[in-house]
Amino acid sequence: MADVTIVLIMTSLVLMDAYLVEQNPGPRRVGVCVTVLAGDACFLIVLRYVAIWAGSEVHTARRGYAMILWFFYIFILEIKVYFVYQNYKSQDVDAETDVGVSRRALTLLLSVCMPIVFITLAAIDHLEYLRPYKKREEIRSRLFWVVVDLLDVVDVQANLWELQREGLPLWVEGLMFFYCYILLLVLPCVSLSEISMQGVNIVPHKMMLYPILSLATINVITLLIRSGNLLIYGDTQVSGIMMGKNVIAIVVKCCSLAQYRKHQQASPPADRGAEMQKSSLVDVQINNVQPLVLPRVVIEDFTTILEEEEQSKDEPEHT
Repeated sequence: MADVTIVLIMTSLVLMDAYLVEQNPGPRRVGVCVTVLAGDACFLIVLRYVAIWAGSEVHTARRGYAMILWFFYIFILEIKVYFVYQNYKSQDVDAETDVGVSRRALTLLLSVCMPIVFITLAAIDHLEYLRPYKKREEIRSRLFWVVVDLLDVVDVQANLWELQREGLPLWVEGLMFFYCYILLLVLPCVSLSEISMQGVNIVPHKMMLYPILSLATINVITLLIRSGNLLIYGDTQVSGIMMGKNVIAIVVKCCSLAQYRKHQQASPPADRGAEMQKSSLVDVQINNVQPLVLPRVVIEDFTTILEEEEQSKDEPEHT
């Protein structure tokens, strides 16, 4: 499974390298090609050492290795996306006929590669401790929301390099790009850590960290970003479908948080009773266990007795 993940990661990085090489014609193309190939080789070496380190650590979970892979993957991928985006900004839009096609192809590439790599890293079908079908479906439904959030963030970020009537201010572009960069870097790792921390006893209402973070950082803020681009800057490229998705996600996640709060208010008495019952059972088991007394074996030294008997026999002979 790790080999498949590394192949997918390297394939998406090589496709981004093709964008970088294609954007630098002339003698610069050879230098850019050598640079990106050297960077990919160093990235493979780092992944190799990370895999060896994660395999040698007994306490390192498989999800920890998946989070490290995702972090490095997005870190390198977004750096290349940034250079591609800057090259697009410096190009003359009127002089190119297929500029819109290449930019939308970049958006399609990111929209396909990121979710596929994330799903491969999650690998629900390879979690042996998730034997019940209901638990696997619960995790799949949560990962589906993560994939939709990834597409939402990519859509906001792609609004920077796709064609627009009027360019956004420089500080707005930088803020949008690096805000999406941080979201792509952190939030999928939070989802993977939630799955790994649950272990065998997966409790759905305790996996609420990612829904809370995504509600605030993705659904609310990206809705504000799209609304601001539409109303203030007159951006016609804003996705109305994603805005509707944000509204639906806000309603659904607010209902889930309300149910979670009700469950928290109702659960303490039951939890306390269960804890008291468990503690009483443990006490009864401890009291019923009889102490194990090991037999003591005493080995006496008979050599001194034999020596005294020999001396007592020898004394009458001398007398």
